[in-house]
Amino acid sequence: MKNRFLANLILTFIWVALTGTFTFPNMIFGFFLSYFLLYIITRGRRRAKYFRLVPKVILFFLYFIKELLKANIQVAWEVATPKLHMTPGIVGIPLDITSDAEITMLANLITLTPGTLSLDISEDKKVLYVHSMYIKDKEEFIRGIKDGFEKRIIEITS
Repeated sequence: MKNRFLANLILTFIWVALTGTFTFPNMIFGFFLSYFLLYIITRGRRRAKYFRLVPKVILFFLYFIKELLKANIQVAWEVATPKLHMTPGIVGIPLDITSDAEITMLANLITLTPGTLSLDISEDKKVLYVHSMYIKDKEEFIRGIKDGFEKRIIEITS
C-alpha cells in the first residue's frame, strides 16, 4: 500500500511539473489522474487495499468538513442570538473501537468539532465521556457519534 501511495504522489508531481501549473486544484487533479492510471495498470491483478482505502479517506474527510461546518453554524447562531438554546451535558459513549490510535482519533475529531469536547476515557477503554453544548436526546447524540465518526474510523482502519 505504501508503494502505491508513493507511486501516486510521484505521478502527481510529474503531472504538476509537466503542466507547469503549481496550483492546489491542479495537484488534486493530478492525484486523481494518477490514482486512475494506477488503478487501470493493476486492473488484472488482485485488488490492492489502497484502491479501497483512498475513496474511504476522501469521504471521511468530506464528512468531517460537513460536521465541522454544521457545528460552526450552530455555535455561531448561539453566539449571535440573545436567547440561549443550549442544553449542555456530559454523555458516556460506549466504544466499538479498541486501539489507542482509533480512540485518540475519535476523541480528537470530537474535540475539533465546535460545541463538543472529549473529557475522559474509562479505565477499560470502553466508554468515552464527551461534553456537548447541545444534548436534546442522549440516545440520538450517542447514535450520531457512533454512526458518524466511529463508523468511519472503523471503515478506514479495518
